[in-house]
Amino acid sequence: MGQSRTALVTGTSAGLGRAIAVALAREGYDLALTELRIDALQDTLADPAVANRKAVPIALDLRSHDSIKTAFDKATGELGGIDLLVNNAGRALLKPVTDVTDAEWVDVIDTNLKGAFFLSQRFGRDCIAKGRPGAIVSIASTHGMTGIAGRSVYGISKAGLIQMTRMLAIEWAPHNIRVNAVAPTTVMTESRQQLLSDPKTRANALSRIPSGRFATPEEVAAAVVYLASPAAGSVTGHTLAVDGGLTAQ
Repeated sequence: MGQSRTALVTGTSAGLGRAIAVALAREGYDLALTELRIDALQDTLADPAVANRKAVPIALDLRSHDSIKTAFDKATGELGGIDLLVNNAGRALLKPVTDVTDAEWVDVIDTNLKGAFFLSQRFGRDCIAKGRPGAIVSIASTHGMTGIAGRSVYGISKAGLIQMTRMLAIEWAPHNIRVNAVAPTTVMTESRQQLLSDPKTRANALSRIPSGRFATPEEVAAAVVYLASPAAGSVTGHTLAVDGGLTAQ
């Protein structure tokens, strides 16, 4: 891939996306950082590790084909090509199946699955056309591997992302494009800390995790770094659960 590695990471304004961007910057990646609004990326861009690399802020709406094309073209133009794509951006929905609206279904599926697919498609086309290797790491979820009440649409979107990982890995293996995913359990981000401030809600969430603790953003980011690295050169089509044993039950 050359000395200067490059990565496009979606949804990097906070939480897990920011942690992934910081971890990749520390590994020597130059970055294309995307978010719906560029001004939301200021804190990520100000992180010392990110500030030490070339980091390009890009507006991206994964629900829009035009936005995907514009964002990818800008990323490749600014960085001279992309070695790694991290599909991190996503929408969550906590709602009973009986109450889900068509608009909510479209919003979650288009962002989490459709957008990730077509951004990956554009990345794959670019790698194949240029004859260069590449890697994709998508952020799935244990909700895409196990059942849980109230998370139907989100879980379905993440299950689709896991199957997308398998399909793309097989099709693109001859082109030396590796495709993997990371499936975290509850990750203790800033926003999640607020949601789990209620002791009963927190205890209920922890009861599902054998290790008895939530994952940290840094642990998930480390899994992304590994799957993107030469150490994982023979790993493709795999979903790595970072879940404290939840899916082993």
